[in-house]
Amino acid sequence: MEKVISIVGVGLIGGSFALALRRAGFTGRIIGVSSPDTIRAAIDHGVIDEALPLKDAAAQSDLIYLSQPIEQILKTLGEIDAYVQPGTLITDAGSTKSAIVKRAAETIRRGRFIGGHPMAGKQSRGVTHAEPSLFSRRPYILTSRDAELERWIERIGAHLVVLDAEEHDRLVALTSHVPQLISTALASSIASQEGAGRVAGPAAIDLTRLAMSPYDIWRDIFATNAGPIDAALALFIGRLEELRRNLHTSQMRDEFDRAAAGAHALRHVQVL
Repeated sequence: MEKVISIVGVGLIGGSFALALRRAGFTGRIIGVSSPDTIRAAIDHGVIDEALPLKDAAAQSDLIYLSQPIEQILKTLGEIDAYVQPGTLITDAGSTKSAIVKRAAETIRRGRFIGGHPMAGKQSRGVTHAEPSLFSRRPYILTSRDAELERWIERIGAHLVVLDAEEHDRLVALTSHVPQLISTALASSIASQEGAGRVAGPAAIDLTRLAMSPYDIWRDIFATNAGPIDAALALFIGRLEELRRNLHTSQMRDEFDRAAAGAHALRHVQVL
């Protein structure tokens, strides 16, 4: 029997997941559930085979991939279980996990839910920028184990990481959400100083790239992960204060050495 996968929210991540599955050997049918404009673009670019409403797509799917904004994922989880066949695998690509996993535990009975988060993306949005290599050599986090889903994650070239939802949110607050706020604060600070932009070099350009991210992507992240983000910001601000205190001391060399070792270690993990 032909396998069927539904992508609910066929944007950059959902579209790239569909393309990655195709490249990894998936030969079944891929259904898209999204806005009319997005669906037209997804079909034109060969990302999906057809489009259906959520109810009809869910009823015939073996795997349902929710790649919408977080609040929309929470809404979809509240209604999708009524449509699925028993045992249908449902997963998501939301950037925070605790609220999503909690909602799934409250609403999913016929299906089975595994929280997911691919640590991948790029500045450009939308299905027209989807690419099959987006997840290659990137961490892909699951909140619990599932052999079928894990096999596909490995086939698309991602590195599987299994974390519970709370640990995910704590760690990703530091490695993903705080970097966005750092970039936002730096870009705002540079903009507030007359003439600063005229002397900005590659460091400023690189560090402010994330500041161009639209707020509507981040609104739901801040709403569903405020506590861990606040704790991560406090940790980072504490490090900044240490650097400030050590501007004129020999301890600054130690700070640089520790940071360099950490940066090298981070890059080693990313290429494994």
